[in-house]
Amino acid sequence: MIGTSGSFDENSAGPPQLPDCAEDAAAALKQMFVDMSQGSRMSRGQDPVRRPVFLKPHGVARGVLTVDPDLPPELRLGFLRSAHEQTGGLTAWVRFSSDTVPSSPDLKTTIGIGIKLFGVPGPKLLEGETEAGTQDLLLQNHDVFFVDTAQDMCEFTKAGVVDGSYEPYLEAHPVTRQILDDMAEFEASLLTATYWGVLPYAFGSERFVKYKLVPAGCEPGAPEAVPAGEDPTYLGADLRHRLGAGTAAFDLMLQFRTDPQRMPLDQATVRWEEAESEPVKVARLTLQKQDITARGQAGYGENLAYNPWHSLAEHRPVGSIAEVRRTVYQASAEQRRDVNGIPAVEPGPARPYLTPPAGRDTRIVRAAIHPAIGVARVGDSTDEYVLAPEVDQPAALPTGSYKDAAGALKRQAVRFRVYGYNAADEPVAELTADNADLRWTAHVANTKGAWYQFQLALDIPEADKTEDSNLRNPDVPAAKRDRLVIDPGPRSVRGRDRSGKPEYRFDTGMFVERPVYLGELRTDESGRLIFLGGHGVSASVTDKPADTFANNDGWYDDVSDGPVTAEVRIDGRPIPVEPAWVVTAPPNYAPELTSVRTMYDLVRDVFVTAGVLPEPQQVSFTRDVLPVLRRLCDLQWVNRGVAVQLGHGGREDLLAPDRLAALADPSPVQRELRRQVWLTIRDYDRDGFSPVPWPGVYGDAMNVPAESVRQHVTLSPLQYRLMQRWARGNFVADFDPQAVPPTSLDKVPFAQRPETLDRAALSFCLADAFHPGCELTWPMRHTTLYSRPFRVRHRDPHLPPPLPYGPKLTPQIALAYDGPLYAQGPGDLTRWMAVPWQTDTASCRSGYEYLSGFGTYDPYLPTFWPARVPNHVMAEEEYAVIMDASRPIAERLAAFENRRAWLRWLPPRYLDSINAMVTDFGKLGLVERRPGPTDDPRLPAEVLVESEVSFPLEPAPPARRNLVAVHVPVGADPLLGEAAMATAVTMAELPDEEVSAGYIDKVKRFRRDR
Repeated sequence: MIGTSGSFDENSAGPPQLPDCAEDAAAALKQMFVDMSQGSRMSRGQDPVRRPVFLKPHGVARGVLTVDPDLPPELRLGFLRSAHEQTGGLTAWVRFSSDTVPSSPDLKTTIGIGIKLFGVPGPKLLEGETEAGTQDLLLQNHDVFFVDTAQDMCEFTKAGVVDGSYEPYLEAHPVTRQILDDMAEFEASLLTATYWGVLPYAFGSERFVKYKLVPAGCEPGAPEAVPAGEDPTYLGADLRHRLGAGTAAFDLMLQFRTDPQRMPLDQATVRWEEAESEPVKVARLTLQKQDITARGQAGYGENLAYNPWHSLAEHRPVGSIAEVRRTVYQASAEQRRDVNGIPAVEPGPARPYLTPPAGRDTRIVRAAIHPAIGVARVGDSTDEYVLAPEVDQPAALPTGSYKDAAGALKRQAVRFRVYGYNAADEPVAELTADNADLRWTAHVANTKGAWYQFQLALDIPEADKTEDSNLRNPDVPAAKRDRLVIDPGPRSVRGRDRSGKPEYRFDTGMFVERPVYLGELRTDESGRLIFLGGHGVSASVTDKPADTFANNDGWYDDVSDGPVTAEVRIDGRPIPVEPAWVVTAPPNYAPELTSVRTMYDLVRDVFVTAGVLPEPQQVSFTRDVLPVLRRLCDLQWVNRGVAVQLGHGGREDLLAPDRLAALADPSPVQRELRRQVWLTIRDYDRDGFSPVPWPGVYGDAMNVPAESVRQHVTLSPLQYRLMQRWARGNFVADFDPQAVPPTSLDKVPFAQRPETLDRAALSFCLADAFHPGCELTWPMRHTTLYSRPFRVRHRDPHLPPPLPYGPKLTPQIALAYDGPLYAQGPGDLTRWMAVPWQTDTASCRSGYEYLSGFGTYDPYLPTFWPARVPNHVMAEEEYAVIMDASRPIAERLAAFENRRAWLRWLPPRYLDSINAMVTDFGKLGLVERRPGPTDDPRLPAEVLVESEVSFPLEPAPPARRNLVAVHVPVGADPLLGEAAMATAVTMAELPDEEVSAGYIDKVKRFRRDR
């Protein structure tokens, strides 16, 4: 089918002169479609080369064409005779496509269907393929063509391709304009659309017909169409869903020409009215139940060439447009197949549907390090560590595993692995010291002190309303600013069980003149890399106390980041290896919890939005919906507000068995429940500044008072769309309450292990308030940062670092093409974070919106980072009560409802607490899983409890201390501050809480003069 807009490159430079359309339309169209359109794509490197028209494939399916045994003899002609004579009919391979480019949405595109029938003997019309055993039928979902003749088609095409605009032609040809408008029809499904052959064909020596394909229905139980508004490639997704569920069928109809005047042979815009000649059913095309994504099937279909002249003489195409199709289609197919390395002949026997599995290609041609971004964490234990999660839901470690015998917090180490891939990009084997020679290199640095201040994420509109992002440590002159960079250089290691040697330690970097240890390299018994970060040491070289949450001049910490590379040889053969990145982050004080929107969710959405990763064709309740609900409810263990609202027995306990079963039910009965849950998720356009919708978490533009909808966070756009599809009932009901997810990597199917490592590493990182953030911050949502999904783009170590960006960093500079969001070097990801990290961690509490009005204060919600920095926890004392079955149930329930402030061990005054966090961060408790009581369903069978507090038990902090941090704007005034803070404490009217007042610059980000 010769197509219309979007099917060719309108900007291609044509040859000096085209043949005249009136004299040789076929040659002119061949030059425009094949040489100029298809050829220009080839010259730009399109691989594989695609068709010039109907080049967006939706899927290829195998089917069979059968005729009724009682088909009248006068209709048993040509391929219909073959279908009648052959037992079981004719095998058909059917290609569905749209006449648009692959990157365009499916909605209202012209849909085409190409049918190649196999087992049709007899000489064919197309030169060079006269003995082929195939017959082609081409149809589209509109019953007339948009121009009448080949000359009209040539002149229309020339208007766009050569002259640069179709508009003059359309103004002079209103019928063409109207038909093109009518062709933009909405189709819910490829299998429910009606298709027409558009142009006439001979039927024997004296009769002429037009073909029509009418849907005859899908097998009962086939899923509903995928909503067009939720997936730009919905037609292909729907085809896969329906044929995966059962068969589909079409009836092939013939409309005979009964009136030569009303049914012309060379006026393609003229409709053959069915009132004058009703189509006659002659055959049925049945598409069997199948997986259209099966290996090799799509490629087989794309390599087929469909041409109406692949035909017996009895079915000869008729009319001038049909004549030019012969030339253009054959030239296009020959060029495309030649470049793609496909034989330019018709296939022999049809490819069988049940293809035996091909032999597995085990030759490794490349390798990659996983996780693509690994996350280590600081801890003050001298040498002990735990490994970072390698699956989404790892098995819980025994209570007390996160601290050593002395009560110090263990570091989190990250383990890197190398996987080898074959030429089909399939993982073949993990490469270890058993089957390869591996030499690891890492280069981490801390560049915070030489970077710019954090004020607000620079990629949001509110960035222009805050203070300037000036240089940190501005008094250090340019010539000496390299002294603010802690860069020990690269370290390398190879072999098994390597540890403890000085050459593996990142301990030669200096801040000013002070040595700073940033971690070390080790290997395990299989030669995998283990990276350990710093010990959480932060200090001021001027001995000045910290006085702000993010930008303390003279201070340093020992977090870091940088590239991880590997040199790999297999039997002496070098293998190219995709590198990775490592980040050392603050501790994870709630190691089993993940936030509602994780860093993986955020980065995945970035690549789906950019079109680099596909949107899921199906919504899985277990994979896409349940994690959001579970993460939301699990915050009950680290925030009292969430516990009351969404916790066990709470008013919105989504994880209660009966409620969860209802939410997992796609039937219309539960539609309103699903809809109401979905409507409680924050939508900026609908909810504005309201803190009520879920999740109750602060956002990138958090400020007191609120001045932006980004005061609070919401789900990623992809998460939101998947939840919306779930609410409408368009999801797979795959919830099994008895299912146990893989709790370790060796329980994950091998082919899924690399992606599992990549996902797990980022799933345990936050993408909540980038204010600035816990592990990483806002640059992570820019595709320029990556070489491919989830893999950081490395700066060439042999090139000099980028030039300084000036005394202050503006949004325009930060987001520029030559700005800092492109290739990264050591220290480039963590430089955006707070210095030191402890002051920010101690500042990220909950309920900061007190001054929006006395008496309306909620000390528990919204919150910053409870999944990493708890707000309110169940203490050991309460746990002992709920586990004591001898106590009255009312007392046990009261203990379960009670939560204590996690930061209650630190001094109550704000500035005192952020400085105490620097030295005491390792003494705070970890929230760990414990068995719960089993004697009363009002208490959960598992609980998460604050464990291993390493502070002296005497004097203990007040049991009810919740350390309500009240922001007092006047608190910064040296004359009025003390009185203002005392007044705020008195007016708080929170008898059960211990109120701490102060000027907290973290929550006051906007300048009034902007």
